[in-house]
Amino acid sequence: MDIRTVIVEDDPMVMEVNKQFISDVGGFQVVGVAETGIRAVEVVNKLRPHLVILDIYLPEKDGLETLKEIRNLNIPTDFIVVTAARDANIIQEVFRFGAVDFIVKPFKFQRIKSALENYKELVKKLNKKSPFNQEDIDQITVAQKPNSVVIELPKGLTEVTMKQILLLLMKNKKSFSAEEVAEGIGLARITARRYLDYLDKTGKVKLEAQYGSVGRPVNRYRIV
Repeated sequence: MDIRTVIVEDDPMVMEVNKQFISDVGGFQVVGVAETGIRAVEVVNKLRPHLVILDIYLPEKDGLETLKEIRNLNIPTDFIVVTAARDANIIQEVFRFGAVDFIVKPFKFQRIKSALENYKELVKKLNKKSPFNQEDIDQITVAQKPNSVVIELPKGLTEVTMKQILLLLMKNKKSFSAEEVAEGIGLARITARRYLDYLDKTGKVKLEAQYGSVGRPVNRYRIV
């Protein structure tokens, strides 16, 4: 059965592009569209789709408020946000209210294809009738991350703290020393340094050496 999908987008050209991309991926049926946040709530409430492709910058009611209102209506639908919004607070709120992916405009077909195929895999796994074990659940959380593979964090590092550090760097848009990150998150400096070194090795942050008048340079880290 195709995944019933609603597209919420106020730009007619982007709407058509999204429709074509979804059609090219296959396994999805666009059952409705909406150009405003208010209309989106009406359409989703009426059609009860499996998936909503949602923009943030919408007339009348923005996408974040639209997402929150639909959640308050207890409508069992999932969201992939496709938007030009890049603000860290918006990204955090979108994931807090349960979006399965966040795609920044302009995007390439491969990126939305990956998101849709991952979502299909997620639906397939959740339709299992037998009880889930931990491995099943881990595979589901990985399936929501585009082009992802299972990566085991080094011993002593946690995903929650990793996300806190990334959000700190994203929100402030400047380089941080390990000491500044430690103060911002509430960690020991040596612990913050371990996270930052790992993020540097995996390409999530860029290491910059800041030279002073005397002494050794200070390593600073900036989000890529």
